[in-house]
Formats: sequence, structure tokens, C-alpha cells
Amino acid sequence: MTTQSKSAAFILGAFLCTGLIVLGMQISHSVIEYRQFERSVTVKGLSEQEYPADIVIWPIQYTVADNSLEALYDAIESNTTLISDFLQQRGIAASDISVSATAITDKSAQQYGGNATPAFRFTAAQTVTVYSRDIDLVRSVMGQLTELGKKGIVLNQNNYQANVEYIFTRLNDVKPAMIEEATRKAREVAEKFAKDSNSVLGKIKRASQGQFSISARDRNNPHIKKLRVVSTVEYYLSD
Repeated sequence: MTTQSKSAAFILGAFLCTGLIVLGMQISHSVIEYRQFERSVTVKGLSEQEYPADIVIWPIQYTVADNSLEALYDAIESNTTLISDFLQQRGIAASDISVSATAITDKSAQQYGGNATPAFRFTAAQTVTVYSRDIDLVRSVMGQLTELGKKGIVLNQNNYQANVEYIFTRLNDVKPAMIEEATRKAREVAEKFAKDSNSVLGKIKRASQGQFSISARDRNNPHIKKLRVVSTVEYYLSD
């Protein structure tokens, strides 16, 4: 190989080495920047609000007993009328009152041995239900329920089927504001973390919203609902 050829090869090799070194530095710098860009912090933000329920379902259950099936039905009809009149006289609309099918038990047909004779052959359970949006009115009438007992109606107030239910139906109306609040609180936490770590808070990398939960505020105020949602947000961090 001539001296000129050797010089050309040396120069070409030098250029290749220089190019590889520069490329390696660029790639290394890109990796460092990428890794810095991938730094992130995940935070949670809570929104908790209280709202009044907007629907009340109030089952009024009573029982009657008799040895005559005909007398039993007469008692059911009489008691149901008394309850309905009691409710309407106190302002509850007739359209908000419904009566369920009567459940009748023949105790003589349920004896599985033994000589015990039931005091009454037939017993019946009947439920009159109030479904109303006027919760304040219904709650005021609940406090007067003992008047029905004074009229001889045996109420089953401890039966789980007679539990009062309060429903909140406006979740879609309050969702946007609560999600906004949860996201804002999550960002406040992220900003505090970034400040404490001498970092700069970047854009949102990913975010997820938890399920909304609705519960009674406490045992004594089931008509006031506590709504709760948690948003989880991951932010980019940079120096």
C-alpha cells in the first residue's frame, strides 16, 4: 500500500472514530434526559361532601292474628285504611302511599309434632310504604307513629324489612365539581412534594378516578349523605 493510501485510510478511520464518539455522547445525553423526563410522583386527592338525600322510602309493617280467615282480612283492611288516613291527614299525598300483598300464615299447617296449640291459627303481615321526595315532612310524621299503636295496630318496627331507606339520586349533578376538587387537591400535594425535593412539577403522566361512595353521615342522620371520591394522579418531575 502506498504512503498516500495509508494516509487516506488513517484519515477515514479518524473520522469514523470521531463520529462514533460524538454519536455515543449524543445517545448518552439523550438517555440521561429521557430518564430525567421519566421521573414522576404519584399522589392522591380526596373530595368529600355532604348532601341531603332526596328520596325517602318508609315501610310501615304491621301484623294481625285471628282464628277466622274472614275476620283476619277485615282487620287487615281496617288497619290499612287507618294507616293511609293517618298519613294523608298529615300531608302525605295518596300517590306516595302503596300497599304490598298480604303475607298470611296458617300456623296449624306448620306444626311438625307436639301438642302445642297456637293462640291464633292465622297471622298476617302487611306493609304500607311511603315513597316521597318530601323528606322533612315524612320525618316529622315518623315521630307521630305511636298514635297508630294507640289505635290497636301492632307495628313491626324492629323488622329489617321495615327499615327506612334514604336515597341520593343527584350524583351526576355533583360529580364534576367533586372530581375537580379531588384533582386540585392531588396537584397541591404534588406541588408540595416537588418543592420539598427541589424539583419542578410537570404535566400529568396518567390519572385515574376511584369509585364514588355514598353513605349515611352517621347513625342518627341517615338522611344526610356523605359522598366521597379519590383521584390518583401521576405527574412528571424535572430538575
